Amino acid sequence: MELARESMWGTTLRRLRSPAAWSETVDLFAILTAASLPWSTSLAAIFNVAMLACMVPFLDVRDFLQSLKRPVCALPIALFVLALVGTLWSEASWGARFYAVNPTTKLLVLPVLIYHFERSSRGHLVFIAFLVSCALLSVMSWLVFLHPTFSLKPPEEPNSRGIFVKNYIDQSQEFTLCAVALAFPIVKLLQRNRGWLAALLAAIALSFFVNMAFVVISRTALVTVPIMLAVFGLLHLKWRSVLIIFVALAALAALAWQTSSKLHTTIETFSVQYELYRDRGIPTSIGLRLEFWRKSLGFFAEAPVVGHGTGSTRGLFEQAATGGPYQASREVIGNPHNQTLNVAVQWGVVGIIILYAMWAVHLLLFRGDDLANWIGLLVVVQNVFTSLFNSHLFDFHEGWMYVLGVGVAGGMVLNSRRNGRSPGEARS
Repeated sequence: MELARESMWGTTLRRLRSPAAWSETVDLFAILTAASLPWSTSLAAIFNVAMLACMVPFLDVRDFLQSLKRPVCALPIALFVLALVGTLWSEASWGARFYAVNPTTKLLVLPVLIYHFERSSRGHLVFIAFLVSCALLSVMSWLVFLHPTFSLKPPEEPNSRGIFVKNYIDQSQEFTLCAVALAFPIVKLLQRNRGWLAALLAAIALSFFVNMAFVVISRTALVTVPIMLAVFGLLHLKWRSVLIIFVALAALAALAWQTSSKLHTTIETFSVQYELYRDRGIPTSIGLRLEFWRKSLGFFAEAPVVGHGTGSTRGLFEQAATGGPYQASREVIGNPHNQTLNVAVQWGVVGIIILYAMWAVHLLLFRGDDLANWIGLLVVVQNVFTSLFNSHLFDFHEGWMYVLGVGVAGGMVLNSRRNGRSPGEARS
């Protein structure tokens, strides 16, 4: 018994002194972060902190600092630094200033993930964990749709039917990313005559689309899904295949339109909500966005170079609030629901340049023809287009999807380029 105990302690001490063991632990916490993100913000934050802590004992500080000079790492840091420096000329309270800095801190994790997964061979497990977790959430969504009492959301909350946790926007973002990302491995498996596995992945992808068609979907997802599918077709398919798939998707969309009252209602809200806002000033979702964008453009014009400073947005909307008690013009918000305007109001043209430079550099990073490049590209494309209607880079859930997706995929891509092989070759 004593010998067994000494052996156990000896093994533990050896693992504590082993850089490889710590690296495996970092991989594990990254996997747990991705798996928990669809379900819990608290768990995702805890696992992320644990992941960062496990990198410290054997971190090559000089090598890590050298890696931060690359634009893919430097630009996210620059956006955070701008938010921090922007507190100096803001007229908001200091509490509001630092609260507005907080959404940008997650960008500091992106270079860390790139650095780690440039040296790790387990990045694909992070994506598998996220896919499996979203598939389980899809099953739970159907259960909650059929039995609403299972939901952890208040029944009176709008669009809560079919939502177990989080909200319908976050859930739609997850399902959209997973469904479209699966298109690449499905095509590759079919090319290798591995039909059964391709059929399994196709069934999983279809299940996400069916859930969004018949349970709940966000308007943002409705707009971005065709764009993401078009990107895949242009990059990875021949024109004949694109045409066939387009016809098939059009037929499925028509079928869903005829059979899904939920989809029908969601699409109709575009025109209905706009007319209510235009004619009566009612603060509908679409009407409020138009109101926020109109006012934000005015705020930007007042301070176009460096903006009004970090955390200034809510105060500007409070000063601009006018109209009757039920009119959209009286609404006050700290987030104009557009990533570019969110940045422009606070940090002007300087912020816009850094934001768009970061997106462009990350897009250019993923130019290869393999799964890691496809996932990274898709994450950036989704974030860019959904940020037309929301500030998704600064939102917790979608922001972490961006950081994890670009960080892990970016590290895998850089690893493959350094070793002269595709990310899939090492695993195969």
